[in-house]
Amino acid sequence: MKKDDLIQKWLRNELTNEEQAAFNTLDDANFLEEIIQEGQRFKADKHISTPSFESLNNRLSSKKTTSTNWLLVVSKIAAVFIIGLGIFYFFNNGQATVFNTQYAESKTIILPDNSIVELNEFSHLEYNSSTWKKHRSLQLQGEAFFDVEKGMRFDVKTKNGIVSVLGTEFNVLDRDSIFKVSCYEGLVQVSYKNKITKLPVGKELSIIKGVEQNTSTILSQPKWLKNMSTFENVLLSDVVAELEQQYNIKVQLNIQNNDLKFTGAFTNNNLERALKSITLPFNLSYEINNKQRVIIWDEQQ
Repeated sequence: MKKDDLIQKWLRNELTNEEQAAFNTLDDANFLEEIIQEGQRFKADKHISTPSFESLNNRLSSKKTTSTNWLLVVSKIAAVFIIGLGIFYFFNNGQATVFNTQYAESKTIILPDNSIVELNEFSHLEYNSSTWKKHRSLQLQGEAFFDVEKGMRFDVKTKNGIVSVLGTEFNVLDRDSIFKVSCYEGLVQVSYKNKITKLPVGKELSIIKGVEQNTSTILSQPKWLKNMSTFENVLLSDVVAELEQQYNIKVQLNIQNNDLKFTGAFTNNNLERALKSITLPFNLSYEINNKQRVIIWDEQQ
């Protein structure tokens, strides 16, 4: 039987015992078996390194063959093998695990190391599960509470800074002009503009419009987990912005003093109560025109 016919039948797994013996005597038999073995290893090993097409093609060209068709057949095998590896890596290493929350929605997320994330509303979190064992790192936009299992360094990356721990409970808020980190257990390291700050239990770091503040908290967890938003010495305009986020409304703030700062909290499940919590300390009035629009004004105007 001709060499090309043997190869074609071998590819279809149709060789008889006699033909298999003839195939084994071919100069290229070992090389063909090597391709099959590589294919099997590719299926079993997620971390296999892929040879370049040029190097594989050179190996094909270096083999002594008497048929142009044979070179074409093996080249196709190699090309399919490389494409398969590329597709495998694209889907297994290039995809991020992503979570998003909308208005009045929160999510509990279990990370690959069993660390727990409570993701607040209007927030975005993502991480690469394929590299998690080597790099416990994720991206956060919005707010989340973390209960981290002990282990390697754990990084929460935001647009304003990086929060790093080995195992602890902490809260991160990164929204608009507010970046706030609160430590409830263990020790937290915050990197912000090339400066490193370490927060022990009960300490908070707030950076509002570039102004840094170090404060304390006696809470065991953030109040938003109990449908509360809390503030300490925060501009009223920023408090109102949070109110808009929580209730999906638009607030028109008409006050003379734009430097008013608020310390306190408002509930996230009753708009009337929330507005009273914000306005009463400053003797402000409010009016709810409809479910989507609120006006707050100063009585002295």
